[in-house]
Amino acid sequence: MNKWVYTFGNGKAEGDASMRNLLGGKGANLAEMNKVGLPVPPGFTVTTEVCTYYYNNDHSYPADLKDQVREAVAYVEGIMGKKFADANNPLLFSVRSGARVSMPGMMDTVLNLGLNDETVKALAKASGSERFAYDSYRRFLQMFSDVVLGADLDLYEEALENMKKSKGYKSDTDLTAEDLKELVKEYKEIGLKIGKVVPQDPWEQLWAGIGAVFGSWMVDRAITYRKLNNIPGDWGTAVNVQTMVFGNAGDDCATGVCFSRDPATGENVYYGEYLVNAQGEDVVAGIRTPQPMASKGDGTSLEEKWPHLYQELVDVRNNLEAHYKDMQDMEFTIEEGKLFFLQTRNGKRTANAALRIAVEMVDEGLITTDEALLRVEPKQLDQLLHPAFDQAALKAAKALGKGLPASPGAAAGKIYFTAEEAKAAAEAGDRVILVRLETSPEDIEGMAASQGILTVRGGMTSHAAVVARGMGTCCVS
Repeated sequence: MNKWVYTFGNGKAEGDASMRNLLGGKGANLAEMNKVGLPVPPGFTVTTEVCTYYYNNDHSYPADLKDQVREAVAYVEGIMGKKFADANNPLLFSVRSGARVSMPGMMDTVLNLGLNDETVKALAKASGSERFAYDSYRRFLQMFSDVVLGADLDLYEEALENMKKSKGYKSDTDLTAEDLKELVKEYKEIGLKIGKVVPQDPWEQLWAGIGAVFGSWMVDRAITYRKLNNIPGDWGTAVNVQTMVFGNAGDDCATGVCFSRDPATGENVYYGEYLVNAQGEDVVAGIRTPQPMASKGDGTSLEEKWPHLYQELVDVRNNLEAHYKDMQDMEFTIEEGKLFFLQTRNGKRTANAALRIAVEMVDEGLITTDEALLRVEPKQLDQLLHPAFDQAALKAAKALGKGLPASPGAAAGKIYFTAEEAKAAAEAGDRVILVRLETSPEDIEGMAASQGILTVRGGMTSHAAVVARGMGTCCVS
């Protein structure tokens, strides 16, 4: 019998960092983080071999996969003292992809899986917050409808924006429990109207979520990203099913993304952003502008707000970098004042940063000179020759606006507002600047065709910033 599922949690794991090809980068690192004692929500990884089987066998699964997944769910239930699909004390999951090479934002994710009309009431009772429970439920309905059912995300975003406008709210966090209940009702009505109804059975949700992740391996944006980065199509992705921890459960909760060094310059400083009362997708999607991790003296940083948690993050940063001997890109959640790590991976960086990090890590005794030479890819040397603005001319120029320097460089061109228009214009010979409210994985072809990217929303760790840095494209958020 083949082993298709590997569990992790409570300081134990069936895998480790060496099993990247089988467990994917994320799954291998989740297992490894458990073994080195980091606070990681328990879960399990469905291997890349299942993805290969899925595509070789007409989108079907191995006969014994279902039993192995049920055993893995039971294992997590035992650690958490909660039950999946239970109407009294429900266990909720996130379902995420994890290829052996990082493909940020290119494949599908579902959060808050396991919520339905009954379990949302149990979550409200257990947490003591109806607002938090229904905020999680509306997020789940919106994400599942988009990612798994292929519904038009704009329909749900429009309902959310209309609700905020009618109430005079500026932010999602202004919505009350009653507002969110009404929004849940509206989302369900949208699903009925367009024939894309989210199932109430959590087990049906789970299998649909797993299928959506495997399915996303072959969507256009993922194929394009693999071509741009020379990633073989037959590698497949793993699926990581992990216990939900909540950054949106109140003002003592947060979510964030951080790098052990500055991915734009390579400077050895702790670099990252966080959002209070939010979930991870809010940071990556750039829906709200996040706050910095390190102190800037204005009281907004995580270091000033929660100094003890910041110190815990610094300790983890140091441990992970020493363990992996490379710059790390980490995602974390703070739930009711407790820190959890959701993933770590070798971080995307600019060519300048790659050069500086490689040299400084040799000086610090972390890596050898030979290892440093292999850290800078040949195509990154091209990025070192990227254009920059003439500093004297810049001083004389009039700025139209300002933003965050998400990815270095200089660019000029005609503005286009959709990825499709940007791609077509570039193919016609135009120099293109792609301007979006925020970018999403669907914009990958337009981003690749652009000289520069400008987003209205988002920060230094949003989708636009991370992908642009990996491409060596200038980006302002």
